[in-house]
Amino acid sequence: MASLDSPITIVRPHLIEFGIGTAGKLGKWAAEKGYRRALVISDAFNASRIDVLELTGEVTVFSEVTPEPDTANLEKVLAAANGADAELIVGFGGGSAMDLAKLAAVLAGSAQTLHEVVGPNKVHGPRKAALAQVPTTSGTGSEAGIRALVTDPNTMAKLAVESLHMLADIAVIDPALTFTVPARTTAATGIDAMAHCVEAFTNRKAHPMVDIYAIEGTRLVGKYLARAVKDGNDAEARAGLSLASLYGGFCLGPVNTAGGHALAYPLGTRWHVAHGAANALIFPHVLAFNTPSAPEKTKAVMEALGRQSSDNIASVFDAAYAFCAELGIEMKLSGLGVPESDLDAMADDAFAIRRLLDNNPRDLTRADIRSIYTAAF
Repeated sequence: MASLDSPITIVRPHLIEFGIGTAGKLGKWAAEKGYRRALVISDAFNASRIDVLELTGEVTVFSEVTPEPDTANLEKVLAAANGADAELIVGFGGGSAMDLAKLAAVLAGSAQTLHEVVGPNKVHGPRKAALAQVPTTSGTGSEAGIRALVTDPNTMAKLAVESLHMLADIAVIDPALTFTVPARTTAATGIDAMAHCVEAFTNRKAHPMVDIYAIEGTRLVGKYLARAVKDGNDAEARAGLSLASLYGGFCLGPVNTAGGHALAYPLGTRWHVAHGAANALIFPHVLAFNTPSAPEKTKAVMEALGRQSSDNIASVFDAAYAFCAELGIEMKLSGLGVPESDLDAMADDAFAIRRLLDNNPRDLTRADIRSIYTAAF
């Protein structure tokens, strides 16, 4: 793990507006900048409430964002972006909408294709349109970062693009927009936010400058997630989770996730399990597996979650599993409709995600991954 004198690069959106009732600040900001044409990229539900953004001028809405978007969904977004000739692109929704907005901002009107920009720092830039991000869930932290993911339906693999050109000009985080998120989704997305923080905290590339966000994000989830699941209108709890999600996004740029996300991705690409639900199911297994390589940090994680455990694998697993299960999250692959016959293929897929597995504090072999899937089945 990195020490205090290790170099690190930190990036943030140029402007962050945070707090209950701040959604309308986007429209005021856009008007002050003189943007006359905006494209809002969203799912059908959030498209029905874009008035809260108080955008003026010509506003085009793309409302067909799908969960775990694939390249076909991106092509539709790019067609809409090219048609709108927008000066401002807005991601309004969960991580899927915000990731597609990032890609639209750099690919619309560009000579580059998606496959030419997959990987780190391949976007030529500068982009032609401004970019705003407005999250409506508390999980991905995508509003804060420079990565975007889409699924290649041919390979069932996530295509990851990373570029400073995808950093938002403004992120508006209004926890009131999350009041309508159902309890089950609140639980799963909250664990996703926590997983970002925990995987960064225990990461081989972990850094003290990021650790402070990682452990505080974990603590916020431990304090507020159960409250928000119980009462979706609990404003303090919703704000706490929105902040945890933002902090998780801060962790993703310089450090990123590790084994947990690598094992979770095949659930989404192959079986369309929601990203948060996949991460929640995998979380206790990978946290426990990593314990021997990060005992002190694992102890700090469990304390931040308000859970008692010793430093052995079984104790950590039981405590982490209980934290997720008590939120009503499905914790078995079979319960999510994943067939046992697919576990080998999932293990192959996960083992190929080296960009994340190489961050894991303990080496995960293909056999280790298969064993975790078996235990989770």
